[in-house]
Formats: sequence, structure tokens, C-alpha cells
Amino acid sequence: MNRILIMRLGALGDFIQSFYPFAAIRKAFPKAEITLLTTKPFVELAKRSPWFDHVIVDDKPFWFNIYGLFKLRKKLQGFDYIFDLQTSRRSTCYFKLSGQRKGSAIAKTATDRHDAVNRNFMHTIDRQKDQLNKAGIIDYPILDLSWFLSEIIDISITQPYVVLIPGCSARRSEKRWPVYYYGEIAKMCLEKGLKPVIVGGKDEVEISRQILHSCPQAINLTGKTNLFQLGFLMKNAQCSLGNDTGPMHIAALVGGYSIVLFSSASNPGLTAPRGKHVKILYESDLRNLSVKKVAQELNWVH
Repeated sequence: MNRILIMRLGALGDFIQSFYPFAAIRKAFPKAEITLLTTKPFVELAKRSPWFDHVIVDDKPFWFNIYGLFKLRKKLQGFDYIFDLQTSRRSTCYFKLSGQRKGSAIAKTATDRHDAVNRNFMHTIDRQKDQLNKAGIIDYPILDLSWFLSEIIDISITQPYVVLIPGCSARRSEKRWPVYYYGEIAKMCLEKGLKPVIVGGKDEVEISRQILHSCPQAINLTGKTNLFQLGFLMKNAQCSLGNDTGPMHIAALVGGYSIVLFSSASNPGLTAPRGKHVKILYESDLRNLSVKKVAQELNWVH
């Protein structure tokens, strides 16, 4: 195969969990010209990685947008093989729109269709591994993340620190541990000689302010870090604590100690970050997950 297309659209956690499949495909086809189709938030991340020769953007045209679908179809054509790692309704339609049959996908027309009966009950990592296995890819190389950890962020911290990730999608408030609890944890950090560092997107500015009200000594980097800086920050943290959100997958990826908080809004058996130093805490309603229990996992309360 000379020209390969990989489809992985998002979200952040899903994209991060595809790093191993990306690397495995590249190793299996070292001389192939590999193109990634993804969404705008992940273009820079993909371009810096060592796995792709080209990155093209999915503009997600509406199905009634004939001109948009025509442009998309042009992007999808000319490849010898397609790996659909998104395996959603949208990406399945893209696979069909491409006119290509040679590929690894859930589309019925795919030559290497991933039709495992239990695929919807498999963790994302296991599902992708099983999908590639069916396509003949079984060798997963050790990831070299030097490219990902290359941006040092200088926050002038002279003591160990804990990264706090109190946000997640604004539309999924049920996935958030109460911000008041994060404020309590931040104060406990200081008592134990650890500097609390708050990170998040621009949408979490108000949340960070509430934590700072409880703990003014905390460092607030909300809206001030890109994904590469976040990786460096989490790699060197004493621990990262956060909700079920994309950045916690970065903590797991770089090998940092992390505690991830899950509610009944999502199933950790299907989507949780995986790593040697990852701890999952589950409570159906996160309002019932006490600060004491979280602190015990951090070995702060005996």
C-alpha cells in the first residue's frame, strides 16, 4: 500500500488513546504515504507527531450541503487503504463516501470489517487493538514522546506540585466534581508542602476563580497552556487530579501519577485513561464523593 488514510476525528481523550494505533500503523507501513483526517483542534498535535505525512481537516459538512460533501469526497479519494479509527456513524458515512472498499472499518463494505459482536462493550484501547489485529497489525512499538514533551513551561515552582483539572465539557456538568471540593484539596496541598496548579481551557476561568478564592496561593494556568506544555507539566507533577476529561488522558500517556474521577455519566470500563500510575475513583453522583476519600488516595489522610 502506497497511500493510506486514517480517520480519527476526536475528542481529545479518544485522540490520545489512538497514539498507539497511529504508531503501529506507521511501523507496519514505514514507506507508505500516510494521511490523517481529523478536526481542527488536533491538527497541530498531528502535524508535530512522527506518524503522518499529511494532515487534512474534516469540516464536518451538513448532509444537505452538497458542495461541502463534494469537497469532502475529493479529500477521501485516491487512497489505497483506509483505517477508520473513529468508527462512528459519521466516519462510516465517510468511508462509504470515499468509494473505497479496502479498509479497516465497521462499514459493511470494508474488506477488513471490524464486526466483533462485543465491540461496543470493549474499552477504546482494546477495541482499536482488536480492530487492527483483524487487519493484520499486531506489533505495537514503544512510544517515543520526546516530540510531545518538548515544550517546557516555566512556572517558577521551587517545590513539588499537584495539577488540578476541575473542568470538563460545560454540557456535561454531571461529570464534574464540585469545585468547592477542589478548593479544599488545594488547601490540603499547601498543608503538605505541595503547590496546587490549576489548568483548564478558557471556559473554566470562572471555576478557577472559585478555587483561588478558597486557596489564593494556588497557581492559575487556566487558558494559558497548550497540549504540549500540559504534557510537560503533568509529566513532572507529583500527581494530577481531575474529572473524566481529555487532559487526564495526557497525564496517563506521559506516565504521571493521576487520579481520575468518574460519575455514572460515563463508563470507566470503556473510556477511562490507562496507565501504570492511574487510579480511577467512581461515584455515581460526584457530589457524594468526599474530599476525605480523594485525599486518602493521595495518601494525605491516614
